[in-house]
Amino acid sequence: MRLLLIEDYAPLRLSLTSGLREAGFAVDAAGDGETGLWHARGAVYDAIILDLMLPRVDGLTVLGRLRADGYNRPILILTARDTVPDRVKGLDSGADDYLVKPFAFEELLARLRALIRRQYEQKSPLLHLGDLEIDTAARRVRRAGAEVELTAREYVLLEYLACRAGQVVSRRDIWEHLYEFDSPSQSNVVDVYIGYLRRKLDRPPGPSLIRTVRGSGYLLGPQP
Repeated sequence: MRLLLIEDYAPLRLSLTSGLREAGFAVDAAGDGETGLWHARGAVYDAIILDLMLPRVDGLTVLGRLRADGYNRPILILTARDTVPDRVKGLDSGADDYLVKPFAFEELLARLRALIRRQYEQKSPLLHLGDLEIDTAARRVRRAGAEVELTAREYVLLEYLACRAGQVVSRRDIWEHLYEFDSPSQSNVVDVYIGYLRRKLDRPPGPSLIRTVRGSGYLLGPQP
């Protein structure tokens, strides 16, 4: 899944970017509100992490402008402003969640997972598709009860397809959700990772869990 982090304090921005990428997220980062707005309006993100005390354009203004644009993706405020009025103002301005600094990184991850599940209308952290089980909290995958070992990139690709199970997902859509703004574009990288997943998930001679829809993209779901 792809995140936008808008945080002006460089050490925290770099630390969070590194930690979130290690957790399997694709992350774009901005150090001021104006750059953050530019990113948010130009790409598709599964969630935005937003500081309030930002240079050039403050966080509440960023939040207000995005919501006025009709932006409906989850936005989590991450700030040192810890009073009840601050929290109320942030939530009433359109934030989906509010986390106060200092914070536990594991709590941030848990809140992000919850926001993303809600966006895809998934209440449980467990996703089931036939005998395939994906634990989005533990980031573990089982097929017919057997553990499937995936790399971080393979896992996030599978989770994204599972959140949209039964829908055809284009290669472009996959790229925009799973790769950072400055990632080098490679025309076949999505196909390559789909191939990796098939080799690890499929049980020959049965049909593949991931179908290719010629000219359109990929679909995760049972064969018709």
